[in-house]
Amino acid sequence: MHIDVNNAFLSWYAIWRLKNGEEIDIREIPAIIGGDQSKRAGIVLAKSNIAKQFGIVTGETIFQAKKKCPNIKVFQGDYRIYREYSDKLYKLLLDYTDKIERYSIDECFLDMTEYLMNFTLMDIAKEIKKRVNEELGFTVNIGLSSNKLLAKMASDFEKPNKIHTLFIDEIKEKMWPLSIRNLFMLGKKTVPKLYNMNIRTIGDLAKTDINLLINKFGKHRKNDMGICKWNRQIGGNI
Repeated sequence: MHIDVNNAFLSWYAIWRLKNGEEIDIREIPAIIGGDQSKRAGIVLAKSNIAKQFGIVTGETIFQAKKKCPNIKVFQGDYRIYREYSDKLYKLLLDYTDKIERYSIDECFLDMTEYLMNFTLMDIAKEIKKRVNEELGFTVNIGLSSNKLLAKMASDFEKPNKIHTLFIDEIKEKMWPLSIRNLFMLGKKTVPKLYNMNIRTIGDLAKTDINLLINKFGKHRKNDMGICKWNRQIGGNI
C-alpha cells in the first residue's frame, strides 16, 4: 500500500491555520505555499486547486504566479507544521501495521502482508482514507499492489482522495499506455535515451528485449535506476 497526502504542504498549513483561529480555509481561495522571497528562494511549493485553474504550477517563481493571478495569497512554508501532521498520519497508520517505510514527509509505503487478517487490502484502504479525512482533516490517495513500484504508480492515478489498484493482471490495461515519462523514478536524462530506442510508453519498455536494455544501460548502472529490473516489474515477463 502506498499512501500519498493530497497537496500536503498547503493542506497541512490550512488545517493548522483553522485550528489556530483563522476563518478562511486557504484551500478554497487562490493561494500558494512559497519559499522565502527575501532569500530569493521564492518558488511555488504547493498551490490550491483554484490557483491551479489560473495555470499556476509547482516550481515556477512566485513572481510568475502573481502575473497569472495578481490577487493570489502567498504563505511561507513551515517545516515544523509539516512534521507535526506527518507524524499524526504515521501514528494513525500504526493501527494497521508496524511495517511502514516513510518514503518522504507526505508519503508512506505499508507492508500489509501479515496484517490483513479477515479483511481485504481494499477494505483497509477505505477505512484509512475515511479516518484520515475525518480525524486529521486532509485527504490521501492510496495505491494498492504487490510491490512498491506498482503501488506508487497506482497512487499517482486520478486525484484527490482516491484509491487505485495496479495488480499484475491490470498492468497492460492501466500502466502500459502511459508515457515512459510517467515511470516512477525514471531520470530525465534517461528519457531521451529510451526515445532514441523508440521506447515511448511503459508498454514499449515492457516489450523490449532485456538483452537490448542490458547492452544499453548495463545491469547495475545507478544513474538509470535499475531500468532492466523495471522491465520485469512492469510486466516484461507477462
